[in-house]
Parts: sequence; C-alpha cells; structure tokens
Amino acid sequence: MTKNPFSLSFGKEPISLINRSMQTAEIIETFEDVNPAYQVCMITGVRGSGKTVMLTEITKKIRSDDDWIVMDLSPERDLLQSFAANLSNDPNLSEIFRKAKINLSFLGLGVEIDGVSPITDINVAVTRMLERINKKHKRVLVTIDEAVCNDTMKEFVSLFQIYMRQDLPVFLLMTGLYENIYELQNEKTLTFLYRAPKIELRPLNIGMIAEKYKNIFNLSDEEAELMAKETKGYPFAFQVLGYLCWKNETTWEKVLPEFSQYLEEYVYEKVWSELSKSDKELLTAMAKTVDNKVEAIRKTMKKASNSFSVYRNRLIKKGVITSPEYGHLDFTLPRFKEFVLRER
Repeated sequence: MTKNPFSLSFGKEPISLINRSMQTAEIIETFEDVNPAYQVCMITGVRGSGKTVMLTEITKKIRSDDDWIVMDLSPERDLLQSFAANLSNDPNLSEIFRKAKINLSFLGLGVEIDGVSPITDINVAVTRMLERINKKHKRVLVTIDEAVCNDTMKEFVSLFQIYMRQDLPVFLLMTGLYENIYELQNEKTLTFLYRAPKIELRPLNIGMIAEKYKNIFNLSDEEAELMAKETKGYPFAFQVLGYLCWKNETTWEKVLPEFSQYLEEYVYEKVWSELSKSDKELLTAMAKTVDNKVEAIRKTMKKASNSFSVYRNRLIKKGVITSPEYGHLDFTLPRFKEFVLRER
C-alpha cells in the first residue's frame, strides 16, 4: 500500500508539505550573506503552525554547505555545556582544536594535551573554539526548538550576544510560542532580542492547500476548495484532514467528527489550558456571538474597551483569533469555536 502522504507527527516533515518558501529563503540568504543583516532570528506561531517543520527545512539546507556547522540544542539542558560539547565532539573540528593546542580535558570535553595548561572556564573554552572556527572561515548555526525563558536560556543568549559583539561566526535560530518568545524579549538582560527579526507563521494559502488536495485525491476544483477551507489554512489541520481521508479511503465530509477529535486531543486542549481566565471569557463570548462584532462580544463580557483590547490583542498575537475586518473578530483555528462552546 502506498504510504500516507500526510503526517500527524509534530515537527516531522511529511511527504505532502506546503513550504513557506519566501520566509525560509530570506533567513537562509541572510545567514549566508558575507555581511549578514542579522545573526539571530525567531520563528513563532500557535501550536501546529509549522515552526519545527520550517526550522528543519532551513537547517537541512544549511547543513548541506561544508562551511557550516549546525547544532540542535535542547532548552531543557545546560545550553552552554551542550554547545561546548557539540563543538569539541564534532569530527570535523576536533583536529583543528588539537592543532591549536586547546586543552579541554579539565572540562571533560577532550583529551589531555601534553605541555598545555587545560582551560578551566567553559565560556573561555567556547570563545577559543569559535576563534579557531572563524580562522577556518566556517560558521556555526545553533537551533533551539520551542525556546522557553528559563535560566539556562537566559545565560546562553546573553553570552551569545557577547560572541556576536566579538565578531565570532555564530548564528541562532529559535522557535517558540508567542508568550515564551515575548518573555525572552522582555528579559532586561536580553533587550537585543527586540532588534532580532521575529517571523510569525500565519495560515497557509487556501489555494495552495486546495491544489494539494486536488492532485492527491483527484478532486474537482470546487470540491478541493471546500476541503481546503475546512482547514482554515492551519498547517496541522491540513495534515490531519488529508491523513484521515487517505487512511479511511473516504471523502473529507465523512471524517469531520474524527477530524475534530484529533484537533482537540492533539492541540486544542493544550492551547486552552495555557490561556488565562480572561482569555477564555473572551473566546467564550466570541463563540456565543452570532456575527462576531467586537461591540457585541465586549457587551457579553461586560468589559471596558481598554481592558477588552488587551485580551483581544494578546489572543491575536497568540494566533488563536484574527480581525478579518474592522470591528469584527474570527477564530483562526478550524472548529475551535465548537470546542470552546463545549469547554465553557
């Protein structure tokens, strides 16, 4: 049996993929430029918006260049220690460090070098290694998926800023939920992150989704567009709906109950649990309001205009709702309205 071209695994690149070509190309071209306009970039969006897939696509392209060393680090581990260990253990770099007499044995990162005092400070060790990499005209890309504002992240990003000031060849690409990226940017020691580009992943083009569905399932233009609109351009929904149709060998209308169940269990329950009480009140008011007019929603909530705007703007930035036209709000995620009505 032919393999299902769609995937339910977060971060795993499916066979059927709609690339965000322009945004991906911009990051790659900037990083590869002789004088890059920026060396740090952040990708943010709601769960299931394709952050990890985009990160994977970029790193795959950059890894194919011999002038680059790419390292994927976990935000839950000691990032500086992991960075140093990855540099020292890279088979293409270890000989360079040995010839440069960089003794990392004290830190447990390399073998003893006779006649050379070991480096005892890990930050000094990283700096020395990066200096040698720079002399070899190579660049280092560090990727961090699902960044959070913890102590190890704050320490690492702060040191990363110093490496950049020293003209060392380091680049940082992070993904994260809006609230986590926002918290990092507002950390008083990391204000330079405000100047770093932040790419917010918006819904995919409905026409591109329809074209994929049309070709894979041999649909008419009209049927493919109806199926695509059911996803609202949400990347994970595009995968789920296609996956279920392929798996069950049936039409998209017949898998809608299972489609809703997958979205709720894989994403919506987690999204809902991370919202504040006021965020949930606004979404509930939206779900109850027939025409989605801001005035009617605000009256249902019994909130003043100023406080209402705070919650509305926060939910828009989180990627949960959108303002398609002045004075109106709409749900960004497919079937999220029905989920909210059940949750209330």
